[in-house]
Amino acid sequence: MSISSINYSSSVLGAQIRNINQQLTDLSTQLSTGKLSQNYSGMGTNEGFAIAGRTQLSNIAAYTDTITNVNVSINLANTALQSLTTIRTNTQTGSASTAQDLNVNGQTVAQNTAAAQFGSMVGVLNTQSGNRYLFSGTAVNTQPVADAGDIINGTTTQAGFKTVMAERQAADLGANGMGRLVQTQPTPSSVQVSEDVAGSPFGLKIKAVSSTLTGATVTGPSGSPVSFSVDLNGVNPNNGDKLSVQFTLPDGTTEQIDLTASSATPTPVGSFAIDASTPVNPNNTAANLNTALNTAIQKLANTSLVAASAMTAGDNFFNTASSAIGTPKTNQAVPSAPISGATALSGTSPSDSISPGFVAGDTITVNGTTLTFVASGATGNQLNVTDSIQTLLGRIDQITGTSKPSTVHGGSITITTDDAASLNITTSNTGALSALGFSSTPVTATQPPLRVGSSPASSATTLANGSATTVKWYLGNDGPGSPRSTAMARVDDAVTVQYGAQANEDAIRRQLQAIAVFGTFSTTPGGQYSGGQVSALSLRVTQALTQQPGQQRIEDIQTDIAMAQNTMKDATTRQTQAKAQLQTIIDQAESASPDQVASEILALQNALQASYQVTSNLAQLSLVKFL
Repeated sequence: MSISSINYSSSVLGAQIRNINQQLTDLSTQLSTGKLSQNYSGMGTNEGFAIAGRTQLSNIAAYTDTITNVNVSINLANTALQSLTTIRTNTQTGSASTAQDLNVNGQTVAQNTAAAQFGSMVGVLNTQSGNRYLFSGTAVNTQPVADAGDIINGTTTQAGFKTVMAERQAADLGANGMGRLVQTQPTPSSVQVSEDVAGSPFGLKIKAVSSTLTGATVTGPSGSPVSFSVDLNGVNPNNGDKLSVQFTLPDGTTEQIDLTASSATPTPVGSFAIDASTPVNPNNTAANLNTALNTAIQKLANTSLVAASAMTAGDNFFNTASSAIGTPKTNQAVPSAPISGATALSGTSPSDSISPGFVAGDTITVNGTTLTFVASGATGNQLNVTDSIQTLLGRIDQITGTSKPSTVHGGSITITTDDAASLNITTSNTGALSALGFSSTPVTATQPPLRVGSSPASSATTLANGSATTVKWYLGNDGPGSPRSTAMARVDDAVTVQYGAQANEDAIRRQLQAIAVFGTFSTTPGGQYSGGQVSALSLRVTQALTQQPGQQRIEDIQTDIAMAQNTMKDATTRQTQAKAQLQTIIDQAESASPDQVASEILALQNALQASYQVTSNLAQLSLVKFL
């Protein structure tokens, strides 16, 4: 017979005591740390939920960091944009003031202020958040706007805006200071005014002529180049009879000259004298009309035209909206006459239409959208072959979304676009497109900046791409798509925000352009037309800085980025709630209840004490006692 050892270290009871000791140790650790275990294996079956919850908490922490960084950029951008609106308001107030006192540099106080504001605006647009430029789009490491001094004055190799504006003014005024108009007296009783070159983008363009001059014959405006004439036919007009001539200026505005026949002495301003000699000689009246018209045109050219030229030079230099220009060759109605907006796209001679014209089944594709020509009843993306050129231009403008309508003037078609890089027009009938004046396909827009195309500027007839010789004012990203999409951040599992911005956005560019024009333009102190030039310019600058329906506003950009902030605020609120819920799940899976642990420790201590007592009694047991 064998008797097993009752040695403590090898007994079942000893193993039980060791187990209780281990449990006490674990419970003591739980009590001190508040955790069920120091390793995953001891956490229990719910640890999987805790691990997933901890991963989500980590993601939320990353989103929180992203939201913090994005908010810093947005707050800086909003501060910059608010500064721009303040600059706009201050400049607009200055340009709208009536004070036209010129300093020795030929500028008003408001213009001097605008020049300083231009520099401030450039500085604002070059704002950085850390090492990231806020108004460069995706080109975050590139300064978005060139230095203010280089933009205005140019560099050693490239012309600045001041040079571009001076060239444009010379081209618009012409050598004779008449706005590129030629005025003659073909006969002693008549006066004729003509544009100097057909299709030229410079100078005054004759729009309309009306007359109440008794016995007079008015012809035009018509022909190529466009002209009009007034023949008194040997008859004196009556006192108060009037001649009115409308002109289109380079910036698209219209001005009208009104000349009234008058027998008053001295002849009032805006009038021409009716001959009162004995015997009466109407040819003298015609000479007086010629002189008065010449004076009025010179005044218009040297005031409003000069101001309009400055504004247009701003467009040529700053605006990425560009144009394609075509000069049609034929008009079936009158081959020597220019086409107009009413000219049809097809027709049989002698109809007023282009030749060759479009036929049913032809197509014309604009920026990827195809228009199909039909005989009649056009719907959707269709055009009737008998539609007018203006109808076609209207459909093209709808597709391109241009802010400045395409036009027909003096036999020249100008297709405008707000995105020069994207303009692309092709057709299945190249002959008809050539008849419209576009001899090659695809039709594309000349990339700005645009410069006067030849020298001397006073006789130039074209604009040329000046990219190689002109300072590029915007240096940031200029790709397709919304500027807002150039900076994106994920702020929640299924939420992203867009908060990018570009200094060449329409609202910013228009303001920068208007302030540059106002602050750069100067005239001759004490000059005959100086006051009129500044007055006309101030009016246009004020208008340019006034928000128009349909135009982007700086406040619109602020609204966009504010929406991004609101989206992040909502995400933060959701994440705060989720953090609390996730932490509860983790705590429930991993945390140890102090009360429960204490209760278990007490129970184990009692069990351990009892075990020790039993072990102690067993340790004193002998065979004699056992028996």
